[in-house]
Amino acid sequence: MKALNTDKAPAAIGPYSQAIRTAGIVFVSGQLPINPATGQFPEGGIKEQTKQSLENAKAILESEGLSLKNVVKTTVLLHDIADFGPMNEVYGEYFAQPFPARSAFAVRDLPKGALVEIEMIAEAE
Repeated sequence: MKALNTDKAPAAIGPYSQAIRTAGIVFVSGQLPINPATGQFPEGGIKEQTKQSLENAKAILESEGLSLKNVVKTTVLLHDIADFGPMNEVYGEYFAQPFPARSAFAVRDLPKGALVEIEMIAEAE
């Protein structure tokens, strides 16, 4: 088991790793929409936060020589299910066929008041 860490994504805000690589699989922890350069959420709403969360996860994968093409499953946590459409619009700009499997659901609250959090599972070649 190998812990992955890059300064191109926000540091973990608790006792967990940005990602773990094991047995040819990379498990990317849920990524909040924190800009690693500023430590803040991007200005705007769900679209901007979705983009930042995806960029953070992408940076973690890239630190291991992987890309979003390696992703087989994502989980999207939304503060408000009404944000599903705008989130899905941005999400669709990041993935191509064959799309990864995905679960998306609303939760009561997310850390730091985020509107979205995205985790990924990727196949490591």
